Amino acid sequence: MQPGEVRLNKAIAGAGVCSRRQADDLIQQGVVRVNGEVVDTPGARVVPGRDRIEVRGQLLELDAAPTAFTYVMLHKPVQVVSTVRDPQGRPTVLGILPPELRGGRLYPVGRLDYFSEGLLILTDDGDLTNRLTHPRYHLPKVYMVKVRGHVTESTLAPMRQGMTLAEGEKLAPVDVRLLQSDRQASLFEMTLHQGVNRQIRRMCRDLGLTVLLLRRVRQGPLELGELPKGAARRLTPHEVTALRRAAGLES
Repeated sequence: MQPGEVRLNKAIAGAGVCSRRQADDLIQQGVVRVNGEVVDTPGARVVPGRDRIEVRGQLLELDAAPTAFTYVMLHKPVQVVSTVRDPQGRPTVLGILPPELRGGRLYPVGRLDYFSEGLLILTDDGDLTNRLTHPRYHLPKVYMVKVRGHVTESTLAPMRQGMTLAEGEKLAPVDVRLLQSDRQASLFEMTLHQGVNRQIRRMCRDLGLTVLLLRRVRQGPLELGELPKGAARRLTPHEVTALRRAAGLES
């Protein structure tokens, strides 16, 4: 992929001609030319500001696309809010980023609550943010959960069967793997396949479990790994491609 390269349908929609879906139809009708040649593949790639794009003979006015987006993985610590700013003056995920990563217009993709920690993605790629926060493209998220006291497999069974929360929300079955348990505390791994606000804490609440630690360790193809609490790093090109592919933005 070249810097600034986008799909042809996105470039046409970005010029205000029509929606992306309508752009697909125009391309397939053979009325779109790129640099003088008819292009009938919606997924064809162009560079706005460099390539000459015409629709039914009309030259489109296109601004050059950004050369690159920024993709950051943060190990969010507890007592930090997953917002750009906070009216109460609490630390924010944007505020704890190192100076070299604060440029641009980064926004967190989804949230981790105030007392939760772990993997959080921040980016200025609006298409990716929209995909990752849309229920249709929800990527599995894996969490390590530590609760007070001894827990058995039967305690966790309602999670695997699909619970109905006290507020009436019906949940899809959750993958749960009990890792260790003793009289003091129990540790298990949970994989969520839907995005319900504070889902794990509410499930544990309804089962009489007190959460001591809640850490997201994976989202789709990304793993937190050994990234220290409070630290952040740029995603590698391979991670960006894998993430965009998982969100349906790459073929």
